[in-house]
Amino acid sequence: MKKFTLELLFKIIGIGSASGLLYNDNTLLLIGDNSGFLYEYNIDSSNLKSYPLIENPTENIAKSNKPDFESLTQYQDTVYVFGSGSTAKRNSLVEFDLNQKKKIATNNMVDLYTVMQSFGNLKPEDFNLEGAIYDGENWYLFNRGNGISQRNVLFSLHAKKLSDEFSLMSNDYKLPKIKGVRSTFTDAVLVDGKIYFLATAENTKSTYTDGEILGSHIGCINLETMKIEFTKKISDSHKFEGITVFKNSTNKIEFLLCEDKDTDVLETQIYKLTLDLK
Repeated sequence: MKKFTLELLFKIIGIGSASGLLYNDNTLLLIGDNSGFLYEYNIDSSNLKSYPLIENPTENIAKSNKPDFESLTQYQDTVYVFGSGSTAKRNSLVEFDLNQKKKIATNNMVDLYTVMQSFGNLKPEDFNLEGAIYDGENWYLFNRGNGISQRNVLFSLHAKKLSDEFSLMSNDYKLPKIKGVRSTFTDAVLVDGKIYFLATAENTKSTYTDGEILGSHIGCINLETMKIEFTKKISDSHKFEGITVFKNSTNKIEFLLCEDKDTDVLETQIYKLTLDLK
């Protein structure tokens, strides 16, 4: 079994309900699921900037109206921010240009999300995307199985643009339980041809309503076999919703994690998870 260490690295004041993050050159890009901004945090200076992703953005949007930005991924100079698709108001994909530091496109994903639901045999009330990876040729989108059917599904789309024709695959995964509650995908990142994912056990059967947090796992999926290589519980109390690579070496990978505390408090804690590969 993989050995790990988990430590609180720092706090960011001004961001709440963090749901995804990316690390580049001592800078973090973050989103919150109840926020209309993309945040840029410089680790050295502690300087926090925010960039609008929607019209009239605020830091705490009412649950019934929020775009529910749950996942983000980057390829070259473009960041892609996905709405979860769990309600009709949560179907946006925002493209953000890192050079211009501004939103360059907003796409309505309802047609693609409908195709994915049909292909994966998922009812709309069980559809809730909370992780995204894009490598320039393939998109990997992770359905969190916190609906009634508890379907953790990895959708693999081969296309350079999601508006192009694509081939589609789906794989279902039964993740470990914590205190009798099944863990569900919350984010993922690609490292050396493998997917490292986060999964949280939350005592709810709704993609909309929050429940008691029972802990989180990290796991690994082999892209050649699409099978899980391992899972490891890393917390009994945290709802980790974002993962990014901090440092990568032969013997270990250091990840940065962010936590969604399901509150309106504008404070985000960033953790470092060190995973021993030996």
